[in-house]
Amino acid sequence: MKLELYLLITAALCAAGRPASPERTGANKLLLISFDGFRWDYDQDVDTPNLDQLVRDGVKAKYITPPMITMTSPSHFTTITGRWVEDHGVVHNMMFNATTNLKVPHKQTLSRSEWWDNGVLPLWITAQNQGLKTASFYYPGGGANYSGQAVNRALVEESGYPDDNETEWQQNIDTVMSWFSEEHFDLVTLYYGEPDNVGHAKGPDHEDRKKIIRQIDRTIGYLRHAISRHQLSDSLNVILTSDHGMTTIKKRPQVDEIILNKYLNLLQLASFEILDYGGFGILTPKPGKELEVYDLLSKAPNLTVYRKDQLPESFRLAKSERLPPILIMADLGFNLNSRFIVYVNKGDHGFHNGYMDMKTIFRAFGPDFRRNFVSEPFDSIHIYPLMCRLLQIHPEPNNGSETVTQDLLLLHGGSQRPAVSLALSAASLLLYISTLL
Repeated sequence: MKLELYLLITAALCAAGRPASPERTGANKLLLISFDGFRWDYDQDVDTPNLDQLVRDGVKAKYITPPMITMTSPSHFTTITGRWVEDHGVVHNMMFNATTNLKVPHKQTLSRSEWWDNGVLPLWITAQNQGLKTASFYYPGGGANYSGQAVNRALVEESGYPDDNETEWQQNIDTVMSWFSEEHFDLVTLYYGEPDNVGHAKGPDHEDRKKIIRQIDRTIGYLRHAISRHQLSDSLNVILTSDHGMTTIKKRPQVDEIILNKYLNLLQLASFEILDYGGFGILTPKPGKELEVYDLLSKAPNLTVYRKDQLPESFRLAKSERLPPILIMADLGFNLNSRFIVYVNKGDHGFHNGYMDMKTIFRAFGPDFRRNFVSEPFDSIHIYPLMCRLLQIHPEPNNGSETVTQDLLLLHGGSQRPAVSLALSAASLLLYISTLL
């Protein structure tokens, strides 16, 4: 009898290590909203009654840390794939080819599948493959194909289109709510280009930045009413987040701005570069010049230069085949100019993700989330497994962990109990039984 019991417990332990059944038992819908460039503290110097109410009605992280690189496309794709930048391959806002010198501006890359489709499946496609219906409203990466598969419905932002029209923001919410309530979508990602644009143009401390935060707050209030009107309050979870923060750019005459050509002759020593782009730059030295370029840039002030093969492991960038041999990261607030000063932004990002100015927001509410709960900070990489749990789908291989965010959920929230927890429970029971044999 004791042997039979031992075998039964062993079988249970083995079963606990296997993935749970893919059947979804009453999973709720999910809306992921990203406000580009919403720094973690932007709501602390502005009256934001609707965002404040979200904290009482749902959960908040003190802040979240975006991946290196703190740019729009790399960070958004980390959120929707749960992979580090070196794994998913979207290493810059610009699509580029260091061999051909191709450089494609950010918004023109949004439907270029060859930039996004690098063998890592985003959440939309994973969910569709498990029977869900998904849509992307302007979210970076949503307009691409992945292994020949497209998102069920995808709207892509047009170049030059204004991002700050409040009426259109509300119309976009109405559209998304109808997708959920009338067309039975399960997952929608919705992107807004503010407060990033204002942060760049005016700086994070400008009154116009505060004005756009008030507009975002009104939009959150509109969203709450729209959810109620469409009778989705009991079936829709909402996550609000962002991709990076923003910092004030130091300008002359207060400081000497970085002009890299003062320290090395770019024309003679480099064959490819993306500089003049905030706090992060990449460079391909001409053959045999890598060490010389590295040594010369190491003498330049207010920046750190890295050889790709010597990047800190914490950057999670070194394995990328797309990144050239030299990476340059300016100190906080210093932008990188190549040959002369052409940079006009008063605020920017792209700096080391350890700086508090690069941290961003996380709010969530809905039937599966706790109320009035504030969590410790976490990395944005962990949002992906949280979303998979909420949708009750099996995740693709990813670098996140659902245990990091499990305290955000009600006891019944999300999908099946994590297999690792079941395994630990079975292991404890097996250990107890073994003492009786």
